[in-house]
Amino acid sequence: MNRKLIIGTRGSELALWQANFVKDRLADIGVQAELKIIKTQGDIIQHLRLDKLEGKGFFTKELEEELLSGGIDLAVHSHKDLPTVNPPGLIIAAVSEREDPAELLIVHKDCVDISKRLSLKHNATIGTSSNRRKAQLLSLRPDLEFDDLRGNLQTRVQKLRDEKYDAIMLAKAGIARINMDLSDFHLEEIPPVELIPAPAQGVLAIQIRESDTELFDILQGIHNKEVAETIAVERKVLNMFDAGCHAPLGSYCRKKDGMYQSWTSIADTNEDFPDRVFLQAESTEGMAEKIFAKYSKDRKLPSSVFITRDLAENSYLGRFLKKHEIQIDDRSLIRIFPTINKLDSFILKRADWIFFNSKNAIEHFFKLEPWILKKTKIAVLGRGSEDTLRKYNRIADFSGDNLGIETEDIAKEFAKLVDGQTVLIPRAEGSYMTIQKALTPETKVIDMPIYETVIEEEVNKTNAEVMIFTSPSNVEAYFRENLADPDQKIICIGHSTAAAIEKLGLKYTLPFTPDEIGLAEAIFGLDY
Repeated sequence: MNRKLIIGTRGSELALWQANFVKDRLADIGVQAELKIIKTQGDIIQHLRLDKLEGKGFFTKELEEELLSGGIDLAVHSHKDLPTVNPPGLIIAAVSEREDPAELLIVHKDCVDISKRLSLKHNATIGTSSNRRKAQLLSLRPDLEFDDLRGNLQTRVQKLRDEKYDAIMLAKAGIARINMDLSDFHLEEIPPVELIPAPAQGVLAIQIRESDTELFDILQGIHNKEVAETIAVERKVLNMFDAGCHAPLGSYCRKKDGMYQSWTSIADTNEDFPDRVFLQAESTEGMAEKIFAKYSKDRKLPSSVFITRDLAENSYLGRFLKKHEIQIDDRSLIRIFPTINKLDSFILKRADWIFFNSKNAIEHFFKLEPWILKKTKIAVLGRGSEDTLRKYNRIADFSGDNLGIETEDIAKEFAKLVDGQTVLIPRAEGSYMTIQKALTPETKVIDMPIYETVIEEEVNKTNAEVMIFTSPSNVEAYFRENLADPDQKIICIGHSTAAAIEKLGLKYTLPFTPDEIGLAEAIFGLDY
């Protein structure tokens, strides 16, 4: 290409970083470019909530008009800001690699309470103008309050410093790109499988005129095809629900170990409890359509659920079941007894890490009033254990909640992290010891059975349409005297529980994560 390209961009520090990133990528393939700053409606109007601005594309319209008029050759956008349908005459020619799509909760240090989920004090006020974030945050913490937050990244962070909010939520991608210093705040990174991001969050879109075929061909040199394939699912979900970027809709798709995994969260309003769907497939073909079908108003959900643990009404799963008027039969089929009544302080001093693979292990361990050194780090299997740990004013240094449902995979990652160190593992008598088996020979293991489970002598049958089993012991207790009806569906909270069901020759569903969010996803995703 003989001419120097003109890149259109907004004028914020983040937008300029993004435009310069594309400029540098073009230079790598021998194409010269310069920037042209253009103000958009979203930049000019700062006093209104985003969902009160007229129309769609309020951060992109002026850039697109400049592109159509020939004032610029290409426009660089945050892909999540783009409407799902391009204006006539324009196309997305290329997309970037994906920055981490996680959300970052930035908490004023005076408002931190690590005993609560997200490390936020009770009734904290969060600054955000995103209905998607509001709905999902309320599902995790119903006590939270919200206030609108506008402006560029620096303006938003300064408002937090000025104590106009207790915390604010921003996309991690933007913070990472401009390398913003947030050392004076407490940071909580929320992975995209827990708080589902906006479609295409963390991806840059390069928009050009449809007629500029020469430029289209050139841009294929910086186009990321794999990212384009996954965000196409997210964008199609957004399009099928006819939702804009201010809708309470989150969609995230990724490729992992040769499979495509997709999460969707949709609420009617920012105050309603969202319904979540998890799907996994070998191809993205038809994935968005399957997601859309799960939200059909004519679709049947179960009328009753049995779960082998006590369930609090205000818990995540309890509120999901209440929303859909699903009757609950919640009762544990086992009793738990401690096997030791005192901890050896010398053992605790030796430990570099303590690994908990269940909520029961955490509760029984802390009942022993352990004295843990500051240097000792704590690891948990997933979100359920992580939340329990917070009750004892501890935050996990390692959690397997973003690594997938395979305990073996989590064990392998943990083994790499702690290679050559000393790991204390409090556990139940007769547990599967998956973590212990994965640790390297150079790693010292302090294996500590601290409780045992005893199954109930008599267990009444349930007629619930869905049965959720939360441990192999509960499976043993129930099926010792009872049988599953042919039309009863079974959900297993984890692989060890699923193995117990498999031995009985029964079919089951395995949620992505062994916690209440994963169980709610699994129930909502069942087919009838």
